[in-house]
Amino acid sequence: MNFCSHCGNPVTLRIPTGDTRPRFVCGHCHLVHYQNPKVVAGCIAVWQGQVLLCRRAIEPRRGFWTLPAGFMENGETLEQAASRETLEEACAQVTDLALYTVFDLPHISQVQVFYRAEMSEPVFAVGEESLEVGLFAQNQIPWAELAFPTVGRTLEYFFADRLEHNYPVRNECVGPLLARPPQT
Repeated sequence: MNFCSHCGNPVTLRIPTGDTRPRFVCGHCHLVHYQNPKVVAGCIAVWQGQVLLCRRAIEPRRGFWTLPAGFMENGETLEQAASRETLEEACAQVTDLALYTVFDLPHISQVQVFYRAEMSEPVFAVGEESLEVGLFAQNQIPWAELAFPTVGRTLEYFFADRLEHNYPVRNECVGPLLARPPQT
């Protein structure tokens, strides 16, 4: 960051009074520009035991499969963001959203949140950010072609938890190389 988004004057990186971290501070209007993690919200949308996946039409990881998800917008809740992203990427309506996985990714300044959800009906289509959309049974998941480790982890948890009919909320801090979960 070089210039203040409020007044247009140059900013400097320094620790403001009362803070402990370097921040971009405007020397003219003294506005502190906080840079905070981005929140990604999405759904593991289910129809009769099958999971809705999207093949990405955009970078990063174009051509790889993912759960419908994307960046949260100002003025919306996590649940609204997850539902909106499912509609935008897969043209699918979801209901009964329940918080399921939360991943802290400090190395890329993101928090990724996935909800379990039911599809209202088996209606879906390719959205602007998808090349292909489909429902997949567990044995049809393209595991080697998943776009992100957090998507794979969420799917692994889902299929394991489904056997027990128990879906605890999970929170993990992950690094650039996401270790495989213990086999259950």
